[in-house]
Amino acid sequence: MSVAEARPVVSNMAPAQSDSERRMREVLDAQRRAHLKDGPPSATKRSEWLDRAIALLVGHKEAIAEALREDFGHRSVHATLLTDVAGSIGPLKQAKAHLKGWMKREKRSVSPALLGLFGARAYVEYQPKGVVGVISPWNFPVNLTFAPLAGIFAAGNRAMIKPSEYTPRSSELMARMFRSAYDETEVAVFTGGPEVGAAFSRLPFDHLLFTGATSIAYHVMRAAAENLVPLTLELGGKSPVIVGESADLDLTAKRVMFGKTLNAGQICLAPDYVFVPQAKARDFVAAADSAVRAMYPTLKDNPDYTSVINQRHYDRLMGYLEDAKSKGAELIELNPAREDFRQQPFWKIPPTVVLNPTDDMQIMKDEIFGPLLPVKTYEHVEEAIGYVNEHPRPLGLYYFGGDGEEQKRVVSRTTTGGVTLNDVVMHVSMEDLPFGGIGPSGMGAYHGIDGFRTFSHAKAVFKQARMDVTAMMRPPYGEKIQKMMDMQIKR
Repeated sequence: MSVAEARPVVSNMAPAQSDSERRMREVLDAQRRAHLKDGPPSATKRSEWLDRAIALLVGHKEAIAEALREDFGHRSVHATLLTDVAGSIGPLKQAKAHLKGWMKREKRSVSPALLGLFGARAYVEYQPKGVVGVISPWNFPVNLTFAPLAGIFAAGNRAMIKPSEYTPRSSELMARMFRSAYDETEVAVFTGGPEVGAAFSRLPFDHLLFTGATSIAYHVMRAAAENLVPLTLELGGKSPVIVGESADLDLTAKRVMFGKTLNAGQICLAPDYVFVPQAKARDFVAAADSAVRAMYPTLKDNPDYTSVINQRHYDRLMGYLEDAKSKGAELIELNPAREDFRQQPFWKIPPTVVLNPTDDMQIMKDEIFGPLLPVKTYEHVEEAIGYVNEHPRPLGLYYFGGDGEEQKRVVSRTTTGGVTLNDVVMHVSMEDLPFGGIGPSGMGAYHGIDGFRTFSHAKAVFKQARMDVTAMMRPPYGEKIQKMMDMQIKR
């Protein structure tokens, strides 16, 4: 994700505890005591926690849409219902449906196999970790708070949540929602600014999930290291699109521009730049213009088109355009009604193609997180693959085309968090696939069974046979142990 909410500052000196930090530590201790007292919750209890979360989303859908609309200046109500409400209910329902199967102990083979014949057994018990901290971002504040709870609750954990101060109405609404449905020893929400986020990231959780910017993840990771807290980092990066020669340009443009304009491109998985065959660059831009025109005949007062979150990010994005133009890029504004955006009540920016950008432009250095789309060209697909591999590993990669061999080459020779073929972003909605990044785009994964396992401790259990089968391993050593070693120590 771009620009995170909490900016923890870690120093070598232990900071004096603030009232908020003391309060958070009290709640953490209370949750941990409750967890230890009650023991691992039953499947029934975990299902109940999941049901309460679903009920909150269903019962507050209008309030959620309104809060986010106000937090963004303007945000599409239907987009909120699609991404933050329905997009959160799906993972919770999926976890509930598969919960009992996920909780079953997992049998493992015994080695040497002879031990198994005498009754030895090996298995993995998935045990709740305890208390999981969640730092959620501003771009999909409800989804990126509730969706992780699918795995957290399914694994039998309690949760403490620090939502973004960039979306204060949504954060306060979620705090009220959780207070109405959960005891503080089950779920607790802490709102506030960077100082609260810094204190939150220093707490000795049993696991911490951070969704935000790579630059902020360094601080969170340092803070978590003070207590050796295991981390899942869901970050972002510059997710590329590679358009093959065999791609249907019109369909490709429709899907790319939907991903680029949904939430005004403020998505960690939004297509960040596009590689197209050199001879088809203008055709792709024309197809992108048609795609935007079909979705948004107007933009400025269109309730379906979302604004940029705040003035700071608006200025950042406009700065990218100014920098690119000054360095020779061609800017093509996709503005069907040719509206004037200089006077507006929000921070809307029309979708804008940046044609032929160069690497010295800021737009090609930073994760864009807005409705701007650089379009680069290539003569051979190897150039696009090489470019991706020369840059930090992104959260997602998208390939369009019907050439199976080329598709295989792009997927196998690039390293990214995940891939969607012939579309963008959609792999994140597949609950049975792990979701996460690699390197600067993240660490660890969740969703579905992978979320259950991320927020569980996989406890190895070995049950020895009753017969004294290990007698020969004990001194005094002699011929028998030597024969056994000779059998094992060989190629």
